[in-house]
Amino acid sequence: MTSGRSADRKDCVVLLHGMARSSRSMAPLASDLRKAGYRVCNVSYPTRPYDVDGIVERYVSPAITSCGSHVPIHVVTHSLGGILIRSYLQNHSLPRGSRVVMLAPPNHGSEVADRVRHWPLYRWMMGRVGQQLGTGHDAIFRRLRPVGVEVGVIAANRSLQPWFSWVIPGENDGSVSVKSTQLKEMKDFFVIESSHSLLMFNRRVRAQVLHFIAEGRFRR
Repeated sequence: MTSGRSADRKDCVVLLHGMARSSRSMAPLASDLRKAGYRVCNVSYPTRPYDVDGIVERYVSPAITSCGSHVPIHVVTHSLGGILIRSYLQNHSLPRGSRVVMLAPPNHGSEVADRVRHWPLYRWMMGRVGQQLGTGHDAIFRRLRPVGVEVGVIAANRSLQPWFSWVIPGENDGSVSVKSTQLKEMKDFFVIESSHSLLMFNRRVRAQVLHFIAEGRFRR
């Protein structure tokens, strides 16, 4: 976990990476946010040992708490990170003025997770959390209620995994469909030509993240 401080802005931004990644994957965003004057908490968490609730309790909740309770706390997520913050917000709230930006979140599950959930290598690498991201009756998204915070969603529509794209209905990024990323309560939505795994490195995406945090909408 890393953090930065600014004399001219007290808002805090928590970054939550995706499954089987690390805080390094969110480093370009962290750099952009610090340059813009935000305090940044770039969280690293392990995928294998815990389920979603375990990751939230051990990593997400402490990171948000470290920001304090008297300033806006924005959260930027990639993939699984979107499920983590939604899970956190089932029993907690963020301070007034806080916003959430989700990059390619499997908000309604992923058909790819359905396809590979019983593969031994997948089960070993992704652990319990990997079993929660499908679309079946036991998928975690089915127990998540709408969240009471301004949410912006950015979806990708280019795949580097054609062997998985064919199992996903409609426009997709090789891991999740564009449709599955969306939430009824989202305030704004944006689709960009990028792949799932590279979305957070895209300069245009990073600029849109900063714009939504500041304005509550994406730049058109």
